Amino acid sequence: MPGYSSLRKGRCSIRRHVYHVTWVTAGRKPLFENLHAARLLIRSLRFADQSRWSQTLAYVLMPDHLHWLFELRGGKTLSGVMASIKRYSATRLARAPGIAGPIWQKGFHDHAARGDEDLVKLSRYIVANPIRAGLCTHVGDYPHWDAIWMGL
Repeated sequence: MPGYSSLRKGRCSIRRHVYHVTWVTAGRKPLFENLHAARLLIRSLRFADQSRWSQTLAYVLMPDHLHWLFELRGGKTLSGVMASIKRYSATRLARAPGIAGPIWQKGFHDHAARGDEDLVKLSRYIVANPIRAGLCTHVGDYPHWDAIWMGL
């Protein structure tokens, strides 16, 4: 079975390319059932955008993981963005009441969107995760998602 390092083989970072990235909490702890923790992580995504590392297209924050669709911007590689945002968010989350221990599992899963891939369709799939997980029956009922295409 391939190890963590072999998952990174073939990973490329292309500026202005769109990536769907998923990363998971340590031990799959449902940290983001906590509203304060969820808002801290969402602010971390905004920080990445403000730092011009990324431009968020869509995301959904599940209790123990995040799906993030974004365009890679200048200054950092894909791995660099992920390391920075995980470090930035972990620092803030570690200070939050009721959160202790490691925050994130090592690594992340990424999918580089193909040029012919329908990004609106992909964002709909991402934000519908809470429905498939049985957390709600309508996307609008779930509080931790956003997409630049608000008319999803």
